[in-house]
Amino acid sequence: MFRRIVLILALVTIVAVACAPAPTATPVPPTAAPKPTDAPKPTTAPTVAAVKPTDAPKPTDAPKPTVAPSGPLAATKAGFPNKAMTILAPANPGGGWDQTSRLMQQVFVSEKLLPVSIEVVNKGGAAGTIGLAEFAAKKDPYTMMTMGLVMVGGILTNKSAITLKDTVPLARLTGEYEVIAVPANSKYKTLQDLIADFKKDPKSITWGGGSAGGTDHILIGLIAQAVGVDIKNVNYVAFAGGGESAAAIIGGQLTAGVSGYGEWKAQVDAGKMRFLAVSSEKKIGKDPTPTLIESGVNVSLANWRGIVGSPGIDADTRAWQIEALKRMHDSKAWQDIVVKNEWDDLFLTGDAYGKFLEEEDKRITAVLKAIGLIQ
Repeated sequence: MFRRIVLILALVTIVAVACAPAPTATPVPPTAAPKPTDAPKPTTAPTVAAVKPTDAPKPTDAPKPTVAPSGPLAATKAGFPNKAMTILAPANPGGGWDQTSRLMQQVFVSEKLLPVSIEVVNKGGAAGTIGLAEFAAKKDPYTMMTMGLVMVGGILTNKSAITLKDTVPLARLTGEYEVIAVPANSKYKTLQDLIADFKKDPKSITWGGGSAGGTDHILIGLIAQAVGVDIKNVNYVAFAGGGESAAAIIGGQLTAGVSGYGEWKAQVDAGKMRFLAVSSEKKIGKDPTPTLIESGVNVSLANWRGIVGSPGIDADTRAWQIEALKRMHDSKAWQDIVVKNEWDDLFLTGDAYGKFLEEEDKRITAVLKAIGLIQ
């Protein structure tokens, strides 16, 4: 009996074990998926100020600005600069070179780009060639000179013994278009009205602008050529600076004047002048001023401005000055100035700028010969 009970219990135990569910493995917590913040973030490209494209073809596309390094530019191994620097504006106050020079100074100072102070000095006359001669003779590495298309023509018309070959190319900065302006109370309401009288009696119309052979003079010569007026009959009055010519126009001493768009816009906004036409191929921004082409005169022309260094500067000094100009160009402060003044960004440096100057000299020589300003 006892053996029968043991056997029955053994059988029950076997059946229970066989029917029991298989043991479940202890679950292992899954590895947490990486949070969005754990994933590597994409690199954000540095923000750059938009550069307004130009309507006129450029010899070289200007590089887009990058974020300028913070802090003043360190001196060279030789210790340059260790005293105040100067920007020479080879024109009287009020003109384009003066305006450009002072805005450059403003950016250099406000953005703390230089380890030394910088000032602007004016030396006007003869399309900048008086300032050029002084600049070349002084051979001061602490002075840079503002110049541009006007000087290229001025050197030719003034038969200057000193040329841009006697300087060191640093950077081309900006370009802008020319405007034809009249006093606010002028009887001429459109360029067509002015051109009609110009064709009837060329000498009765007095045109005012920069030095003989400069951009302003070249534009009037091209207009005369386009409308069939003999260049010899053009009554052109040359001024050393845009401020002087503006005063002559506002005072009614001239029939019309020519200057850069940005130079006289404030006078127009103040109600002292009126623009009749602009030398661009298309209207400038939201300004309703028609182009010369829209007004029936098939002419367009862009001015440009740049900076050259003193003859004899060494390679390290030149590289330092080019880097200083690049940091100025790349700053938001300068880009805002370019946009505000409706300038085109034509930044070009070093040897490439030097090559451009050589090509520009050939081009302007051909233009001045064609309109009779040089032989």
